[in-house]
Amino acid sequence: MEQPIKTMADFKAEGKSPEILFWVGCAGSFDDRAKKITRAFASLLQKAHVEFAILGKEEGCTGDPAKRAGNEFLFQMQAIMNIEVLNTYEIKKIVTTCPHCFNTLKNEYPQLGGNYKVLHHTQLLQSLLNEGRLKVEGGIFKGKKIVFHDPCYLGRANDEYEAPRKVLLQLEADLLEMKRCRQNGLCCGAGGAQMFKEPEKGNKDINIERTEEALELNPNIIATGCPFCNTMLTDGVKGHNKENIIFVKDLAELLNESLT
Repeated sequence: MEQPIKTMADFKAEGKSPEILFWVGCAGSFDDRAKKITRAFASLLQKAHVEFAILGKEEGCTGDPAKRAGNEFLFQMQAIMNIEVLNTYEIKKIVTTCPHCFNTLKNEYPQLGGNYKVLHHTQLLQSLLNEGRLKVEGGIFKGKKIVFHDPCYLGRANDEYEAPRKVLLQLEADLLEMKRCRQNGLCCGAGGAQMFKEPEKGNKDINIERTEEALELNPNIIATGCPFCNTMLTDGVKGHNKENIIFVKDLAELLNESLT
């Protein structure tokens, strides 16, 4: 049975500190599709008996979209406000389901005074599986064809390719690779703050190009580890009228389904 999720303020009122802070992110907080990823990951943390907290209303945007769009001043304002909150709570370890938040917290906050151990959720899930705190049962994805799309800010920006694949291999599915994968992976089209604007004119939108690469493999599921990638690839699948036969899912959702 899932329990209510505590905030850092709740833990502080009890004079305690959680094992880890779950940084939910803007997409995970406000986007209806990404909220399902947030719930799935929180469910997994509870099943693994990980003591965690969220910031709740004290969490602000990391500033990634502002920085990628070229507004360094706004980025630093947002970052410094977050760092003040994190340091007040003496946060040491953070996990997030968004590679954009992951990259910003891990690589760009230290120069502004925010030094934390930051994990992407696929890295933490791999550790929990290795430690036996999570165990896959049922094999509901056995025989299913799953193709994995590498998020840019997890893969090329932070050189993490193995954790998500090791999690997927636990599902006993047939793991497929696109021609452009790992270091040569193609962006979904949402990076660099492109998520929040219409695409420039061209022959084909990037998310359509990327989706077509996945569809060539005739997968049952397109898996990813980023809410932005999830949106772009879902739109690509809908563009080919295949949303009822090919599903775009986050690794946390797939793993959570295999445990229920």
